[in-house]
Amino acid sequence: MLHVRLIAPARLTDSVVALADGSAAIVNVVTLRGAVSSPAGDLIEFDLVREGADAVLAELRRLGLGEAGTIAVNDIDLMISADADAAGRAVPGRSEDAVVWDELSARTGADAELSWSFLAFLTLATLLAGIGGVLDQPILIVGAMVLGPEFGAIASACFGVVRREWGRIASAGTTLLVGFVFAIAITAACALAGRLLGWVEPEVLGHRPLTGFFFHADRWSFVVAVLAGIAGILAITSEKSTSLVGVFISVATIPAAGNIALGLALSHWSEAGRSAIQLGVNLAGLTIAGILTLLVQRALWSRFGLRLPSLAQPTPSAPSSSPTDSAGR
Repeated sequence: MLHVRLIAPARLTDSVVALADGSAAIVNVVTLRGAVSSPAGDLIEFDLVREGADAVLAELRRLGLGEAGTIAVNDIDLMISADADAAGRAVPGRSEDAVVWDELSARTGADAELSWSFLAFLTLATLLAGIGGVLDQPILIVGAMVLGPEFGAIASACFGVVRREWGRIASAGTTLLVGFVFAIAITAACALAGRLLGWVEPEVLGHRPLTGFFFHADRWSFVVAVLAGIAGILAITSEKSTSLVGVFISVATIPAAGNIALGLALSHWSEAGRSAIQLGVNLAGLTIAGILTLLVQRALWSRFGLRLPSLAQPTPSAPSSSPTDSAGR
């Protein structure tokens, strides 16, 4: 269940209230006319079942509230209400499966931005993966995989492709490119310092029975990346954040980046090249799977989700509308 708070100019209030009162997905409608001082307007609040959120938000945008007013949406952790339960039964679908595209846009949009925290987490994860490669310690590498923040940017790029938001794609791509180059450069510099101090020898990149499979691509690398990409998008869209941990430790992007850095620092060019292939294969698998998963979800939800005619009483818009109705809108 979601709580929606709207600030509407007076000219839109009647249309918004008509939508809310006539919707099968909305309960607990509150209208406070003139309650907002800056900007001047009316306050409208209601509770909305998640399955109907995408259609309701789209209709609010169609009414012009996105430009002329404010739409704020928050999750409700607990609601005890017979009316809310009835609304949940009346709306097609299940809340766990519902995709709120505006919410997904906001969440993935933040992940597409290049920030110091993104660079810090990616660099720390790559450093840990590099140390795990030197010591042949899979536990360190798994920890590094969990720490890596790259999937958020990948998901943002997938969303951008599906919605044809080229600016988002460019932003996510830049974040990934700059992030991995920065993390690999720092890790390579640290590995080179370790080599000069005698802590790291080129021989460590030879036989690594416990961790070697993390660094080199094979026929299964792409399959695993595709499955992880599907799971990751489903986890984000269904808010099953705990499932993301399984995604992080299924793909070898971070270990590959760490091993590229080791290969460069220790002049082991073939090792760096093979890990670069591993990184590319995993990024490609995650991206392709993410795009296809979002396309399938959009197709299914548009076919079986709530329709706008079920959300609100029809509002007269044809030329035959009476002058009174038009003035009311």
